[in-house]
Amino acid sequence: MMADTLNDVDAALDGTGAPKPAPRQNDPETLARQIVEKLTYAVGKTPAEARRYDWLEATTLVIRDRIIDQWMESSQRAKTSGEKRVCYLSMEFLIGRLLRDAINNLCLTEPIREALARYGVDLDLVELLEPDAALGNGGLGRLAACFMESMASTDIPGFGYGIRYVHGFFRQEIADGAQVELPETWLAHGNPWEFERRELAYEIGFGGKVATIQEPGRPARQVWRPAERVLAVAFDTPIVGWRGRRVNTLRLWSAQPLDPILLDAFNSGDHIGALVESNKAEAITRILYPADSHQAGQELRLRQEYFFSSASLQDIIRRHLHANESLSNLADKFSIQLNDTHPAVSVAELMRLLVDVHGHDWDEAWEITRNTFSYTNHTLLPEALEHWPIHLFERLLPRQMQIIYAINAGVIREAAQEKGFDDAKVAAISLIDEGNGRRVRMGQLAFVGSHAVNGVSALHTELMKETVFHHLHLLYPDRIENKTNGVTPRRWLMQANPGLTQLITDAIGPGFLDDIEKISELDPLADDAGFRERFAAVKRRNKEQLANLIGERMATHVDPGAIFDIQVKRIHEYKRQFLNIIEAIALYDQIRSHPERDWAPRVKIFAGKAAPSYVQAKEIIHLANDVARTINSDPAVRDLLKVVFIPNYNVSLAEIIMPAADLSEQISTAGLEASGTGNMKFAMNGALTIGTLDGANVEMLEHVGEDNIFIFGLTAEEVAQRRREAHSGRSIIAELPLLREALDAISSGVFSPESPARYHDLVSNLYNNDWWMTCADFQAYWDTQRRLDALWQDQDEWQAKAVRNTARMGWFSSDRSIREYARDIWQAGPTA
Repeated sequence: MMADTLNDVDAALDGTGAPKPAPRQNDPETLARQIVEKLTYAVGKTPAEARRYDWLEATTLVIRDRIIDQWMESSQRAKTSGEKRVCYLSMEFLIGRLLRDAINNLCLTEPIREALARYGVDLDLVELLEPDAALGNGGLGRLAACFMESMASTDIPGFGYGIRYVHGFFRQEIADGAQVELPETWLAHGNPWEFERRELAYEIGFGGKVATIQEPGRPARQVWRPAERVLAVAFDTPIVGWRGRRVNTLRLWSAQPLDPILLDAFNSGDHIGALVESNKAEAITRILYPADSHQAGQELRLRQEYFFSSASLQDIIRRHLHANESLSNLADKFSIQLNDTHPAVSVAELMRLLVDVHGHDWDEAWEITRNTFSYTNHTLLPEALEHWPIHLFERLLPRQMQIIYAINAGVIREAAQEKGFDDAKVAAISLIDEGNGRRVRMGQLAFVGSHAVNGVSALHTELMKETVFHHLHLLYPDRIENKTNGVTPRRWLMQANPGLTQLITDAIGPGFLDDIEKISELDPLADDAGFRERFAAVKRRNKEQLANLIGERMATHVDPGAIFDIQVKRIHEYKRQFLNIIEAIALYDQIRSHPERDWAPRVKIFAGKAAPSYVQAKEIIHLANDVARTINSDPAVRDLLKVVFIPNYNVSLAEIIMPAADLSEQISTAGLEASGTGNMKFAMNGALTIGTLDGANVEMLEHVGEDNIFIFGLTAEEVAQRRREAHSGRSIIAELPLLREALDAISSGVFSPESPARYHDLVSNLYNNDWWMTCADFQAYWDTQRRLDALWQDQDEWQAKAVRNTARMGWFSSDRSIREYARDIWQAGPTA
């Protein structure tokens, strides 16, 4: 057995672990001395020579030392106590900058600030130099990051497993209004938070053949002989919880070749060919979500998913067998959560490892597998429930394909014999889709291979039962349950909005810092004029900070006294940034036509990335920038309306945007947003929400009260009904002059005079289809926005509603979500 790694803290020297170090001193004088020591001996600079990035590295190393002490203690505690451990498998972990997170959770912000100030160094400026880890794209990855932090904060021993992307999703720039994708370079200068584990390298196979081995006196067994292999090498990052009580591990896998260079080929003159295998391996962990509109992209995506799933399972099995004699009790010691369908191949891979490698019979292996896995669904869009062509799956993962067929046969027999399913119902639950070119349905695989399947909001969970998993729900009626998402208040309130955090602390005391639901004690102060004034002053300062950022990056002046109306999220047709832009155009026309009216000044702020192959989403970004160019340069609207698209949306940018919002746009087509977590972050920071009755907006309505949230538009049932009726937007457009004139302006090239037909298809889709109910919801959206204009004129009432939003958002903490997972699904942690 190899020596275990630091985060396992096993026995490197004497078999009992290193002695626990004495508590470190955290006074500014000690911290200042230690930072200078790191600057001298780790960075190689004197304070006089050091640049800001040198101070960043030195400060990071001082904080890291304190985390490592607790990391070792947490790992040793989990080992000696035999606690059940939770493994969270996710393609994305959008962790953002870690220094501020770590300093805050260790309660060292002010001591570190004072320590650096002794050398004339500003902590805020140093923190800005840390790159965002390019390990995710949107809500899925940010949720995984919040959950990792909350597992540590709620004292649940957890491991995150994912991929160490070299370039991540992409860095977004805007050129002539259009999105341009460039590689992220977050690892260009190293990553002081990670630790390479050279001894933890697992072979991952692809292709090849499956042989049947017959040994005397034993049942025949299958042996997979891959045609190619790569190494998965572990890199560990410590994730520190609130007040440093527990530190968990994020383990990311890097793909490396078995042979870095084919020396014979190189020496024969084929210098490029000699690196083919190395490049092929490294491609696996280079980019997040490579475009899958072609076969090569699909193959790389499947390689990525299998690569990190297999490596993670091999690692979990190693951990388990280090302390247990067999894998029969794996589900008692580990719970594995599949974050969406990306790691769904884990179901087949664990079966392969149990049956082929560790000798368990099929039925026992299936029981272990189902009791170990649970699966979180994040989407009701059928196209987002991954499915892979059989020929690709069979060529790349032949043994896993055999196992999927065998699993499918068992499920179908159960459905037909025990539940009496007819052919149509059997086809609906089958892991193999026979109607679309024969494909493997990864959502179905994750569902049948898990003991619990959860949605991420109450509405989403009920819609899962009625739509994408309707027949599987009939087959397994007790398997689906709800676990509404949450966000960590440490990142999204305490770090992102220190001014508001201090104001709340002064008003109700610090108890909410340890139990966020105590923030409800703020609610009565919504009726206190003095508190409302101080609350509004904090918001104003946050808006000024965002206005300065917009001025610096976009060369656009925006008035902090205007409504900051913000929609930041992944660009997608169902999220309906297009609806927001159309309303901005209609408002622009009305301001110009009726200058005599008392218009509420408004700044519409957009940010988000479109997938590189998603043409319509990229057109929406282009339109937003074209509209901004026109409106912002028109003196007729003065400062009554501005439109801004901020490029390269990421966690660090969100930390500036969220506290500055007056109005949060959560306007997805009802029934399609699984949950949303941006809505929670905005409301926690005192923004009002305009939104549809979709995702977690439903539960926010219940918690903040209908007077403090602005719901409009069709319900999920009404959307479904209109779609059944082959709804299109043509008749609605004809009846609504505001909408028609805005669409005419877009399609005729008013905003794109250099290319008048640029948005013709975008507008034609509304006339002929309106699948996303953009036209159907326009009038209700417009009317609700005008209600908000009127409310803005009464600042006392607006601020009272804003205070109530902050006060009533405690339930939406990821700590609550994690405790529910731990109690109901994982049976792990203090509640187990």
